[in-house]
Amino acid sequence: MEDNVLLRAVHQFAQTCLDDLTHTEQVAKNSLHLFDALLPLHRYGEGERNWLLYAALLHDIGWAQGWQEHHKKSLKMILDNQKLPMNNKERLIVGSIARYHRKALPDLKHDHYAALQPPERKMVSKMAALLRIADGLDYNHKNNLITITAAITLTDVILTCNVTQYSTEEEKQAYKKADLFEQVYKRRLYLRFQEIP
Repeated sequence: MEDNVLLRAVHQFAQTCLDDLTHTEQVAKNSLHLFDALLPLHRYGEGERNWLLYAALLHDIGWAQGWQEHHKKSLKMILDNQKLPMNNKERLIVGSIARYHRKALPDLKHDHYAALQPPERKMVSKMAALLRIADGLDYNHKNNLITITAAITLTDVILTCNVTQYSTEEEKQAYKKADLFEQVYKRRLYLRFQEIP
């Protein structure tokens, strides 16, 4: 299955669930910026990058069934959608990444997470950590983020976020959602914002 065929199917699924894809598309861009900037840290490849992209595009589809626990609804909708050209394992991976974009962190008490193999669980946690921050960086749904660069040390990650307009709320939300990142990457996260005219 060619990736562009799968990407089109994911995009169509998102469109059937959400009236406006502006936020999810921005979160997808943010996620890929993070993935690329942090490549020396996570060392994952194109397959994992695509899973992150699909999860980012689908992370909010649960809104179609109401706001409360929409992250759990997104997971269920991804697992249940047999029209997505993915096998069951791929649906489980993408759904799990999407599910952890907010609220609870990955836990073996969650059946979908426990069903994955240990290396898959590690990867899902690392990709979900990026999705959480990417979502926080578009908290206002204003598409402020342009690019991200990273400085990585043994103890810290400093992300420089080039934005059209700085937002204290988006900075606050990104830090709030950095809990999983700091846990799985074992580094303290620092954010710097630079307005680009």
